Amino acid sequence: MKDQVTGAAALFDNPVAFDNLIFDTDSYKLSHFSQYPEGTQYVSSYIEPRRAWGDIDRVMFFGLQIELAKLAGQAVTQAMLDEAAPFLKAHGFDVFVDGWQYIIDRHEGRLPVLIEALPEGTLAPVSVPQLRIENTDPNCYWLVSYLETRLLRAVWYGSTVASLSHYVVGSIRERLAQTDGSDAGAEFKLHDFGARGASSNEAAGIGGAAHLVNSFGTDTIAGLVYARNYYGADMAGFSIPATEHSTMTAAGEAGELDQMRRFLAANPTGLIACVSDSYDLMRAVKEYWGGTLKDAVLARDGVLVVRPDSGDPVEIVPDVIEALMAKFGYSTTDQGYRLLNDKGRVIQGDGIDKDSIVRIMDTMMERGLAIGNIAFGMGGGLLQKVNRDSFGYAMKASAIFYDGAWRDVFKDPKTAGGAKTSKKGKQGAMRTDSGAFVARPAANIPMGADALVPVFRDGRILNLHSFDQIRARAWPDALGFGAAA
Repeated sequence: MKDQVTGAAALFDNPVAFDNLIFDTDSYKLSHFSQYPEGTQYVSSYIEPRRAWGDIDRVMFFGLQIELAKLAGQAVTQAMLDEAAPFLKAHGFDVFVDGWQYIIDRHEGRLPVLIEALPEGTLAPVSVPQLRIENTDPNCYWLVSYLETRLLRAVWYGSTVASLSHYVVGSIRERLAQTDGSDAGAEFKLHDFGARGASSNEAAGIGGAAHLVNSFGTDTIAGLVYARNYYGADMAGFSIPATEHSTMTAAGEAGELDQMRRFLAANPTGLIACVSDSYDLMRAVKEYWGGTLKDAVLARDGVLVVRPDSGDPVEIVPDVIEALMAKFGYSTTDQGYRLLNDKGRVIQGDGIDKDSIVRIMDTMMERGLAIGNIAFGMGGGLLQKVNRDSFGYAMKASAIFYDGAWRDVFKDPKTAGGAKTSKKGKQGAMRTDSGAFVARPAANIPMGADALVPVFRDGRILNLHSFDQIRARAWPDALGFGAAA
């Protein structure tokens, strides 16, 4: 038996299906069906990022469509229920067999819920709801909270990576325009190096696609696959031939120069990147690239990108750029910053996160170096060093219908000092006259003005967003990207 999600074969007899939807919740939720007030018929919940992450106070909504693809159609089968009941009984819980059997029999295994959400790619301030979910069958009020685990996971991760990437690319665009006179090319300035540091291939796919909303640069192939399969992107990102330490050290220290020469010869045209710190970074820059191999670099129909990969990047990056300038020359932009000969550039991929990138660029500018000289590779800092608490993501029930009326539901723990107070009543979001998104009770939003639009109902996806549409929302004014592409 192979797991349909991972493709891996079970290693022992009597396995259970990993993709059984009944398993994809927190254990304690198995007991919640009996805990709601007598006569409960409907539950309305919302998802929101509750707080800013450092300087990032706008959050991009992304990733829900991937989850909806998994929830669409017959999400629960008789085989799933028959498997789950005894397995979870051994875990200590009685599965709500009657509830699940009702969904299987009455709804043919389709989930009787309505999900409304912001269009993916939307940037909104923190504390603005991104998603609202409500059951459509009064017998399935318990299902809304049951789905919290997977819905919140689907939303927080993709949205957090997309927001982080958007912030970093925006920081690059801003400084590139200051030093080079235009932000052209910014869409290639932040490269995803995160596949090997992600917790799973699925995480790499979701996070990799989230990054590609903001950038064309990636080495995370899973992100390209997810962008095509779930968002219709023909090819969402690009990469270039590059070395790694295993290839550059294969001939030993004495053979490093020859490995560089061979790399140039094998790639006579186009962009290529070479890690150059295997032994002595400044020797490689000054004596190899800027000395023995200088004529070969200048003769290429393309650009050599030198990659320093150790040391303090705030100091190493400008030092390497200036050393290359001493050998290859530079021009001065109209804004007064030095820009390397067009045959050479630098990429920094070690020690990169949202804060170090800003420090590196600011140091470069202090030393009169244009941001056009540099690109960044971001690995764990992009796809892995994020969590649900980065933006304080939460899904909360805000309204319950019983005894013939909707009733507000909220929490306000005194010990949290207001940090965990949840919203009351059915929640929504809308644009003000100034164009800013704000949170509003759904009852206070004019007809047709709720920014949370239906995307899923009773097992059917109602509204698909293409990758081009998402990019256009995220970057409506970006040159060479989004709506202006």
